[in-house]
Amino acid sequence: MLKLFVVTLLLFISSQARENPFFPSDGEKDITYTSNENRSIPKLKRATIVLPPLARVLTKVTVEFKNLDGSIESKSIELENAVDWHLPLFISQSFANQSSLSSKKTSKKHKKILSYTSVAKIKYAEFFTSKNTLKIITKDKIIRNFLLVQPHRIVIDFKRDSDFKSYIKNMPNSIFTKIRIGNHDGYYRAVIELDGYYRYKLKTQKNGYLITIR
Repeated sequence: MLKLFVVTLLLFISSQARENPFFPSDGEKDITYTSNENRSIPKLKRATIVLPPLARVLTKVTVEFKNLDGSIESKSIELENAVDWHLPLFISQSFANQSSLSSKKTSKKHKKILSYTSVAKIKYAEFFTSKNTLKIITKDKIIRNFLLVQPHRIVIDFKRDSDFKSYIKNMPNSIFTKIRIGNHDGYYRAVIELDGYYRYKLKTQKNGYLITIR
């Protein structure tokens, strides 16, 4: 009788046991497999992205990354910020110099006075530049202005009967790369070549005109 009871108990226990105790049973959450493979991947210091000349507004940044299990995912952040395509975008995990940079930005807010440099001059007009602005000191009236491409350039015609030799000034380290001034019948023309694709705004000032490109 005792032997029959033991045999029945063993059969009952074996029927409730897992087929393989090393794998999760139904209803239990599986654990992702990982590898002990030694991969000598360098840590991220700083990476750069160079924007094309037409870029003006940064709308989204997406980062694609590999998880521990080898799967690929991505994260995005929505933005709406103006950017200068001349400067690269940086990707970094370093906080070095972050405090010093913020303090410099704070101090520069109180020194936002543009410093202009004279870049071209004829008898009737003088041209000054400061970053993305071009100041024209003249008493002559602009009769027309327009934009041309290949190369990208601003054309300005000033009303005056004049007689002077054609003038050319190269500025390779500026947004305004070249200024050409030529004499025509009843007006003289200034052609300002640009280093990329821009829109511009012309504003009349007390002593001339101000051109801002963006």
